[in-house]
Amino acid sequence: MLSVQLSVFAVHLVAAISPGPAVLMTMRTAITGGFARGGAFAVGVGIGAVAWAAAAVLGLATLFEIAPRLLIALKIAGAAYLLHLAWKMWRGADQPLTLAPEVAGGLAPAEPQAPRLRDLARLTLRGVTTQLANPKPAVFFGAVFVTVVPHDAGPGLFAAILGVVFANETLWNLAVARIFSLDRARAGYTRLKSAIDRVLGAALAALGIKVAAF
Repeated sequence: MLSVQLSVFAVHLVAAISPGPAVLMTMRTAITGGFARGGAFAVGVGIGAVAWAAAAVLGLATLFEIAPRLLIALKIAGAAYLLHLAWKMWRGADQPLTLAPEVAGGLAPAEPQAPRLRDLARLTLRGVTTQLANPKPAVFFGAVFVTVVPHDAGPGLFAAILGVVFANETLWNLAVARIFSLDRARAGYTRLKSAIDRVLGAALAALGIKVAAF
């Protein structure tokens, strides 16, 4: 059981740390909203990865072989979502940076210092949808991931494998959120916001186009 978990950890970690929409959005969320909001988004990314992994083990690849148009539809929907995010980022590149109240500083003592649970839940959901909108994990989990998962894996091993996937995705994106929530990173982003937003927007657009064409 341990050997299977270590194999899953090694294979999936490479995919988790590769640049993609989830990492880019985690970075920007942490810069503008702080670590708590970036962390909430990271948790959503982890949940989305677990959904893809579970679907792959339960036969997602086989389903796509039986109904290839389903994969095409998924790619189009995912690409459209990424292009939408890219357009919003590009369009807002010249707008002044809006920081969360607890990040901006200068709060009155009576004001709350932590994000509301509703905000965190919304960002977690956004992390899930961002991860699910990218079919790249579906291809990875369906073609590579399933090769290291035993076909006779019981419920306990299956749950442990999904736990490894969640930990990989979440902890990596939490690290990204932590780095880019630091004052130095935020100060650099503030100075170069227009250029950085356009670069990030272009990167998301390129990923969206790649998803549609893959």
